[in-house]
Amino acid sequence: MRFLKPQLVWPVISGLLLAALLLQTFPGLSGQQGASNNVRAEIRTSEPILVPRQDGPVSYAGAVRQAAPSVVNIYTTKVVEQQINPLMNDPFFRHFFGPGGQPRQQRMQSSLGSGVIVSSEGYILTNHHVVSGADEIRVALRDGRETFARIIGSDPDSDLAVLRIELDNLPAIALASSDTLEVGDVVLAIGNPFGVGQTVTQGIVSALGRNSLGINTFEDFIQTDAAINPGNSGGALINPYGQLLGINTAIFSRSGGSQGIGFAIPSNLARQIMVDLINEGFVVRGWLGIEVQEMTPALAQSLRLDSPRGVLVAGLLRNGPAHNAGLQPGDVIVAINGQRVSGARETINFIASLRPETQITLEVVREGRSRNLTATIGQRPSSPRRG
Repeated sequence: MRFLKPQLVWPVISGLLLAALLLQTFPGLSGQQGASNNVRAEIRTSEPILVPRQDGPVSYAGAVRQAAPSVVNIYTTKVVEQQINPLMNDPFFRHFFGPGGQPRQQRMQSSLGSGVIVSSEGYILTNHHVVSGADEIRVALRDGRETFARIIGSDPDSDLAVLRIELDNLPAIALASSDTLEVGDVVLAIGNPFGVGQTVTQGIVSALGRNSLGINTFEDFIQTDAAINPGNSGGALINPYGQLLGINTAIFSRSGGSQGIGFAIPSNLARQIMVDLINEGFVVRGWLGIEVQEMTPALAQSLRLDSPRGVLVAGLLRNGPAHNAGLQPGDVIVAINGQRVSGARETINFIASLRPETQITLEVVREGRSRNLTATIGQRPSSPRRG
């Protein structure tokens, strides 16, 4: 057996240690790089897409300059009576004074809101709740002019009101069609929040067609995250071109201030209501004389429906349009004029949008069988729960 000479042992050991160090530092030298690549997870992604650059405004000052003069501050006052002595609220003490003998005092109650000049003739759109019960309405324009306003008409069901002022050279805002709005569009809110003066906030359209909020009888709101606060009610929601898209109406808030959920009445709906209030003194709405209920899976099964579609007719007004057309309690309305019915509130809103004397075709399911009925739309009386 042959042995290495002692003078050769240390060079060999040193070489082996150097080779191990090099392999640890540079694993690719081992020739196993290909094998390492084979066990890596394969990541499948689409090729990067070149998105064309879309130029947008870097400032909305032009839109504000165009729209802001049309937005007004509204100050209302009304006289309220109150008991001088809190004990007078107790029936026991009121008994000793007799009728008319209870001392009262009057005081003035003030509130504020906003409005939008929509016609050079002096018509202003605002909210019903801004001017409801007011004994005096004062309007302040952005150019410093102030005047008193009178109510032309008011509609609690949509929370809209029309005022009129008598001034010359009024800056009327241009209206845009709210039907062209899409979620994600940029919008600006202009109003008088907390009475600090005219203020502009910016956001986007968060949602469209919001309803079932319990704010109004008829709801079809634009939802936005543009800051809307008390005092903004009745103000303008505009697009980046300074055109009116909606009337700011309400907020969802736990604190009383803006939390990024505001609601505006679309301009198309507001214009229709304004025209009715000016020409008729009230809002013309369609009516069938029915009370409807949301369809549930349990109801659908009991009525032998294959799915919970349509709305259930829960009640009928005798000799109303629906009753005269042959509709019966327990019928399920699944379509109107060929359009599928999606829910109770949507059905009432659609009927209300029709003009009186319009004939419609109702597709109903009765005792498991489908049939068509023809009804003539009537004029809706004041009733928040019927359609």
